[in-house]
Amino acid sequence: MSHPPVFHKVLIANRGEIALRILRACREMGVLSVAVHSTADANAMHVRLADESICIGPPAASESYLNAAAILTAATICNAEAIHPGYGFLAENADFAAMVEEHGISFIGPAPEHIRLMGDKVAAKRVCREAGIPVVPGSDGPVESEDQARAVADDIGYPVLVKATAGGGGRGMKVVNEPDEIANALSTARAEAVAAFGNGELYIEKYLARPRHIEVQILADLHGNVVHLGERDCSVQRRHQKVVEEAPSPALSPNEREEIGRVATTAVKRFGYRNAGTFEFLYEDGKFYFIEMNTRLQVEHPVTEMVCGIDLVREMLRVASGAPLGYGQKDININGHAIECRINAENPETFASSPGRVGDYHAPGGLGVRVDSALYGGYVVPPYYDSMIAKLIVHGNNRDDCRMRLVRALREYVIDGIETTIPLHQRLLESPRFIAGDYDVHWLEKFVRGEN
Repeated sequence: MSHPPVFHKVLIANRGEIALRILRACREMGVLSVAVHSTADANAMHVRLADESICIGPPAASESYLNAAAILTAATICNAEAIHPGYGFLAENADFAAMVEEHGISFIGPAPEHIRLMGDKVAAKRVCREAGIPVVPGSDGPVESEDQARAVADDIGYPVLVKATAGGGGRGMKVVNEPDEIANALSTARAEAVAAFGNGELYIEKYLARPRHIEVQILADLHGNVVHLGERDCSVQRRHQKVVEEAPSPALSPNEREEIGRVATTAVKRFGYRNAGTFEFLYEDGKFYFIEMNTRLQVEHPVTEMVCGIDLVREMLRVASGAPLGYGQKDININGHAIECRINAENPETFASSPGRVGDYHAPGGLGVRVDSALYGGYVVPPYYDSMIAKLIVHGNNRDDCRMRLVRALREYVIDGIETTIPLHQRLLESPRFIAGDYDVHWLEKFVRGEN
């Protein structure tokens, strides 16, 4: 079902490849795009291609991409009807989403109350438990003292994980293997949480030894329609940061796939959630455990698009404009297999950041190959932001075909002038464990150390 978007002009409150991704969706829908940028990004690709661009501050993210007042001023000046936050920066900031709507501008994402609810990891676990979603055993809320933390750990059994309630990206997270480690883990995690999030609240949950990281993509409109678009396996991680993602997961059976999708969509209907969102689970020994919900577009959304044939950014724009989804769960078909490699401007062995000027640049192509990147020859990768510079996504008829196509595409990819993690991806794609699909969230750390 077609429904013309009501937006004439959308401001993109982000940078890099995701800003370019949103810009392209807008252009294909006949929507004007406004790029905001720091002084460091004056020559960025999304700035060059946007219909309008506005500088919102100096290089530091706190003074530009995290500057809500500057972004709202820019939106007002250019008469943007909606703001798409992308991922990171202000994408999951409930106060920002509320400010956008208070200014009479549409926020392309969920309602502020849902962002706030799911941003509190303890509250999110509570409401998901009430909605029938299985959660990792742990404390019912923040732990207030060392004695309470010890009691919870003794009850659920070691090892346990100390986590920040407002955490993310592995910050404010410590593994505790025995009682003597509790005190130090609490103090270290609390200090990290305060520094990173301004919130030192901690909770405790069971540490799973060999889990996979499985997430379910959902879409919900303002008319009560909800679908899931299958799952992604994001278990190839380093320091809790995803490195490779694929869809569907090589670990799940058709029945497990159907069940976890049903659980996610049932919960979304109960919450009254709108727009795109992702439920993240740990999966071990045939059981799923909810860990968090991301109330935004995910970095790894392209693998879902490749197997479903649905443009998630386009759907976010349509839903925010009031359009119904126009399809039901029975219309969603998973075709073939897709794998994404996140390519960072880092040394592939030490992972030291490698900003600088890009020399020769050549992106791979061919059937089933997609590159989401804002790079070009002569572009200077700035040192101020996340080191991810490209995503290479490949689709094939099955997992083996997909992997071989990805190996071929990585060989073609040329990014000179800076160091990248392309050699790491080439190595891990040839690993027997990856080829067999037999990996968990701890596997890559061991692989990098040469242990498997």
